[in-house]
Amino acid sequence: MRSVFSPSSCLGLLAAFVAAQPALAASSVELGQVLITDEEQNDLTAASERLREVPGASNLVDMQSVGQGRVASNQDVLAYQPGVFAQSAGNDGIKLSIRGSGINRAPGAHGSGVYTMFDGLPLTGPGGTPYELFEPLWLSRAEVLRGANGFDQGALALGGAINYVTHTGYDAAPLQVRYEVGSRGYQHRHISSGQVLDNLDYYVALTDSEYDGYQAHSSGSAKGIAANVGYRFNPNLETRFYLRYRETENELAGRLTKDQIKHHPRAANPAYLARDDSRPQPGSTWVGNKTTFYLDDDARLEAGLVYHDYPMDLREGPMRLKVAYTDVSGTLNYFRRDTLLGHESKTTIGWRTTKHLPNSGASQFTRDGDVFGARTRDFTYQGSDTVLHVGNDLELVPDLWLTTGLAMIYTRRESAVTYPAEGGKVSMHDWDYAPRLGLRYDIRPDLQVYGNLSRSVEPPHPWSLIWSAPSTAGKQIQPIEMQNQTATTLELGARGDSALGRWDLAWYYSQVRHELLAVEVVPNFTSEFNASATVHQGVEAGLDSTLWESAGTGKLSLRQAYTFSDFHYRDDDKFGDNRLPGIPMHYYQAELRYDWPSGFYAGVNTQMASKVQVDYANSYHADEYALLGARLGWNSPKHDWQTWLDLRNLTNKRYAATVTPTYNDAGKDNARSTPGEGFGVYAGVSYSFR
Repeated sequence: MRSVFSPSSCLGLLAAFVAAQPALAASSVELGQVLITDEEQNDLTAASERLREVPGASNLVDMQSVGQGRVASNQDVLAYQPGVFAQSAGNDGIKLSIRGSGINRAPGAHGSGVYTMFDGLPLTGPGGTPYELFEPLWLSRAEVLRGANGFDQGALALGGAINYVTHTGYDAAPLQVRYEVGSRGYQHRHISSGQVLDNLDYYVALTDSEYDGYQAHSSGSAKGIAANVGYRFNPNLETRFYLRYRETENELAGRLTKDQIKHHPRAANPAYLARDDSRPQPGSTWVGNKTTFYLDDDARLEAGLVYHDYPMDLREGPMRLKVAYTDVSGTLNYFRRDTLLGHESKTTIGWRTTKHLPNSGASQFTRDGDVFGARTRDFTYQGSDTVLHVGNDLELVPDLWLTTGLAMIYTRRESAVTYPAEGGKVSMHDWDYAPRLGLRYDIRPDLQVYGNLSRSVEPPHPWSLIWSAPSTAGKQIQPIEMQNQTATTLELGARGDSALGRWDLAWYYSQVRHELLAVEVVPNFTSEFNASATVHQGVEAGLDSTLWESAGTGKLSLRQAYTFSDFHYRDDDKFGDNRLPGIPMHYYQAELRYDWPSGFYAGVNTQMASKVQVDYANSYHADEYALLGARLGWNSPKHDWQTWLDLRNLTNKRYAATVTPTYNDAGKDNARSTPGEGFGVYAGVSYSFR
């Protein structure tokens, strides 16, 4: 029987939380015992205050805390975050889902359902979100706005938005070096520099990494550079240029059956091994600029421009696919603070657009390992997303704020097969809308409740119009049309500080139409298409507690994150109310840690997940699991040296880290899962010259 959280039960849980609150002084954000500069502290505090003004759930990730252990991928960045499921398939490609976004996606595919930014500028384009530029050591923090709460960034997807913020000369050390090493040939090297030189500041970082992989035929490497330079012309005008470049190369081990994960988790999928499947990424480049005009004390204008080139060389399956992707994006945001009828008012007007450039397309060739044969197909894809959004926060009475907003989105999707000659073409142009209404009330400085009602819009990717098409004479040469995925979502929640610690709790309920899932497009052919009506509902809870503290002795703390996800069909003709596969219903992470005044720390951690359905028929599942880990390290009192030891999966548990769903396995144990890493030991050291 499927577990269901009703609105009444969730509100009861909220009420219990609220009733337990003492009248304590507010603390905008508790970062634990990490060593950070005043500038970093100020930036984190400002980010925390901005997120607190959003009437919905959010996460603030401090990379100083994340850096006290292995930082191999975006999975490590997003660990211990309620409402966020992020699991690696053994390389940079992770399966990321927020409120059910992207559950149909494989971990190495372009991400869906979450709008992603670097430094407030677009990364996500009409083709989704690539992962090649996600080097975590370049970051100072990450801001996660779950669900409709990314509205003011023009993010209209079901999962919300993530903004990855890079270091600048204002928060970076003049010189920092970091080295990580660990099991199965893992190495990660980093060197960076940042300084302020009068009105100019800069940051530049070089990283490279390599690993042998947990599975056979899963080695990989990466190298890249990130840089930005900012200049303040005067108190009213500043600009900053950004550069990211990164190359990656991954052997692909493929997915395994449940039996293989239990008995031979380090084996590669035989078909992947025989074909020598791999994904060499020739190099992705992201170049951007953001210029800010302070018009007066109460208004500012931000203009952004981005160029993003990310070619791909996919040597997967019996074909080689050479893909050209180039996007250009523009943003314009106006912020103003006013007084309306004696009440404080904050208004945001924003515009963003991202467009595939004409060279976006692909050529497909037969292959036998690294021997490439005849061309079998050429196709192009064109797409653009343009969003105009207007939002307002109005203080109705002291500490009670009304949030309103309306966004219009224009999407264009075109796909054409240019070879062979009988190939077809599809062109789609669509207008859609996304309103938002929210309330937040600061009952006390340490207690806030909120609620919002919103509509989300997510168009299909241009390339999916081809890859979802049924075969014609054995070839996918006639693209098909799809509809936008939309959802209406109600969210209720609260957050605050209490005797229990800093906590947040959110409940949401989404009615989704035309969700992009595995669908039987024609008899005996399934692909990503618009499914029948579905429901996404869940509870997201986080609690950071100080269990014991004594001056001169130390502090014992516990952080916890729990995510309940109930995603299911709503009276589907074939599957009824079946659960949607891909991620666990229950997901829990926790760390118990002791910090000494000298800078030493030690902790134990756990990760637990319930079973995961692998198909929409719910005929088979991956098993539940529980992992144990430990971390210990030392932060120098002079803020320069840091060293750590990170022990992963102490019991060497064999489990499925990610699941790529299929339509109906009819109860068979087919290869749908990637194994999680076994026991591993990782150590690191960093030095910051300040």
